[in-house]
Amino acid sequence: MQTLIIIVHVVAAIAIVGLVLLQQGKGADAGASFGSGASQTVFGSSGSGNFLVRATTIAAVIFFVTSLTLAIFARNQAGTGSSAGLPIVNQDILEEATSAQSDVPVLEEEQTSSSQSDVPTLPDN
Repeated sequence: MQTLIIIVHVVAAIAIVGLVLLQQGKGADAGASFGSGASQTVFGSSGSGNFLVRATTIAAVIFFVTSLTLAIFARNQAGTGSSAGLPIVNQDILEEATSAQSDVPVLEEEQTSSSQSDVPTLPDN
């Protein structure tokens, strides 16, 4: 089932690219209104625009539906873990990490006396 949806998804993507490239831009309408080849089109003077727009819309809807379906398949294959979407932590790994923290040496801080200061003092002369 998933392979069939991937094939439909790729075909819809290629169809969208092809249909968008076939369409004329907004500036081409001005030349067509003065009779420059509008009667020589396969779909008539305004038929090709409507057909290409509808075909592009249908291909885009198919593309979005297959995208959402593939996302649902991917989520189900990965497993949902928890409701927050956080990864599941293996309890053994968690215990090893906490025991490894006790093995790490810690630097002890030096005790400074209250008479010492960071401000340098002037020597007595």
